Amino acid sequence: MKVVILAGGFGTRLAEETEIRPKPMVEVGGKPLLWHIMKHYAHHGFREFVVALGYKGEEIKRYFVDYITLGGNMTVDLRGRSVSDRARPTEDWVVNLVDTGADSLTGGRVKRLEAVIGNEPFLVTYGDGVADIDIGALVAFHRSHGLLATVTATRPPARFGALVLDGDKVTRFAEKPIGGDGWINGGFMVLQPGIFQHLAGDETSLELTLEQLAGKGALAAFRHEGFWQCMDTLRDKRLLEHLWRSGTAPWKVWA
Repeated sequence: MKVVILAGGFGTRLAEETEIRPKPMVEVGGKPLLWHIMKHYAHHGFREFVVALGYKGEEIKRYFVDYITLGGNMTVDLRGRSVSDRARPTEDWVVNLVDTGADSLTGGRVKRLEAVIGNEPFLVTYGDGVADIDIGALVAFHRSHGLLATVTATRPPARFGALVLDGDKVTRFAEKPIGGDGWINGGFMVLQPGIFQHLAGDETSLELTLEQLAGKGALAAFRHEGFWQCMDTLRDKRLLEHLWRSGTAPWKVWA
């Protein structure tokens, strides 16, 4: 099952970083967030990726070209005019890098991947969010429901802690879920190939398409109560960096 990663957006809310690189290439712990996402999927046995490129997509292409040519140790024999590798990167991934247009919406990007995906179910997520989701359990859940699409429902904390009051006194601080009962689409989706029939072209929003499928009873929700965090702002990046450097990053499920 191929893993589609949507990596073509402009990332305007993280302009401090995205003026020079696409958001999935913003680093956490010295590695692009895209690498963290791929490591997570690979840990669960999903190692073929289709990266939907757009804004500054050449930076992602360059990263993977350099990853294989410059990764690990090497010996440069100036006298013999040769270069030999001492060690290659250990990831056994296949990475398809596909230009999906500078201005395409999310559904349009997925539509452009139809020939690469083929007639089989596939995984989709955004290139700016990490979680400790059990991908195998997600896929099993999707198969058991037999619907066209499954999204992962997450309940991230609010941007600001809530104050629990007793009269004029604060009894405690609490991080409460955002909005309603707090469930949002956290990405980490599983889609049947029939989804392509619902994606008209570059101006198609994947999120709006999923909303329409929900109205038809064709969308399942895999509830994830564990860690999930997107990287929309510099504050988010600093949080992820802190978790990584402190050795407490919940999404680091690989050894």
